[in-house]
Amino acid sequence: MSEQVKDAAAHGLTTTDKLRMLLDITQRISRSLDLQEVLNLVMDTLDSLIPYDAAGIFLIDCVDKNEVPEGEVPEGEEPCSFKAEAVRGYDIEELYDLHLKLGEGFLGSVALTGKPIISNDVRNDPVYVNARDRTRSEMVAPIISNDEVIGCFDLESDELNAYGNDDLEVLMLLASQVAIIIDKVELHEQLIEKKRLQGQLEVARQVQLELLPPNDPQLPGYDISAYNFPTEEVSGDYYDWVRIYEDQIGIVIADVSGKGVPAAILMAFLRASLRAASQIGYATNISMAKVNSLLWESIERNQFVTAFYGILDATNKTLSFSNAGHNWPILIKAGGEIRFLDEGEQPLGMFQHTRYHQYHVLLEPGDVLVLYTDGASEAESPGGEEFGRERLVEAVKNSLDKPAREMIASIQMAVLEWTASAGANDDVTFFVIKALK
Repeated sequence: MSEQVKDAAAHGLTTTDKLRMLLDITQRISRSLDLQEVLNLVMDTLDSLIPYDAAGIFLIDCVDKNEVPEGEVPEGEEPCSFKAEAVRGYDIEELYDLHLKLGEGFLGSVALTGKPIISNDVRNDPVYVNARDRTRSEMVAPIISNDEVIGCFDLESDELNAYGNDDLEVLMLLASQVAIIIDKVELHEQLIEKKRLQGQLEVARQVQLELLPPNDPQLPGYDISAYNFPTEEVSGDYYDWVRIYEDQIGIVIADVSGKGVPAAILMAFLRASLRAASQIGYATNISMAKVNSLLWESIERNQFVTAFYGILDATNKTLSFSNAGHNWPILIKAGGEIRFLDEGEQPLGMFQHTRYHQYHVLLEPGDVLVLYTDGASEAESPGGEEFGRERLVEAVKNSLDKPAREMIASIQMAVLEWTASAGANDDVTFFVIKALK
């Protein structure tokens, strides 16, 4: 009589019976997306296929080293452990005391090598780690997903020589089904998470659209326009303008660190703070200092905002401004002189007591001021070379005869051509102010 027939007869089932049961298990677990329900179903059915006194499905659980306190994980080792997902026949104390590392015991060895183990007498096996005093024989199969061991299927018996190759084949089949359902559940959870994030991004996008002004400002003697070219659903760039008096407007361009919902929230906070400061009548440097203090108290230390805030006075033809670490604006005078407004201080939210100053520049008829975010100057060619400020100046010069809105389109086209139509790696925003002749 063959070993396979002997093994089937010993368990009271024919090979055909076992195959039918395996098919039934496979069909039933394929209809579920509840991992715990599936694992319990497998364990409850397992005893009819392979008798055992203790059994368990143990998955490998690894944590990020950066989240583990320094010194708790020896150098060169992964902070991984076995997590009991479904068990039968163990005492709670036995599982609590089980702290196997990869390479230790039957579980650790199978997890490390990916090869199953059958031990007819665990007392004579040097690899065995005693986690259950009554165990005499043990069989462990790897649970493999995408060529990687993600856990182990463990069966223990109080009898010697309890398991044979036929049992191992059945256990390997079950282990493969467990791997499939784990993959299926993970994919489903990833899909749910993706939909959740998409929903958040849509909310953030709507928030951002509400924050951006619906139209360009109208100020006597000036042609003004601004536009944002996002690289993702939600931009980290921000611009705004607010009417202070009939002949004065406040203008803002900013680059908020991060993306998505956190950036949109930070943008909303910045908008509300600056708008409140402008309505009170604070000078630009006072407004910046107050916003900086609020941000310092409210945001994470890895967050910050670069921002340019100015008050344009049409009567006096002056721009009073403060710059918190933002890109230097380009000023082209009517006579052709080009200069960068390089005055400024640290970004908002980085240091609690940063002192900001207010600067002034004349914007006379024929002058053009271009504010921008670093997505424009840092746009890369296919060869990895940045567009740079000098090319940006040339793009501005080449479009000086156009209205402000068309200037923005022309400058953005120059950026696109430099990137071979791939676009910038970061959000791009322009704010153009033309003093009319």
